[in-house]
Amino acid sequence: MAITMQNYGLTWTDPDGTPRVDVVSYDKPSADDRKKALEAASCTNVHIVET
Repeated sequence: MAITMQNYGLTWTDPDGTPRVDVVSYDKPSADDRKKALEAASCTNVHIVET
């Protein structure tokens, strides 16, 4: 039985208006944690995307 790994990245806008894209691949729980951290840092338009 094969195990399929799904990776996720994030896109967001910094508080100063600069759009950003993560170059790191996360598993789903790690991507969720990163999203929460970005939102806590006042980043907007934070989206998790499948890679």
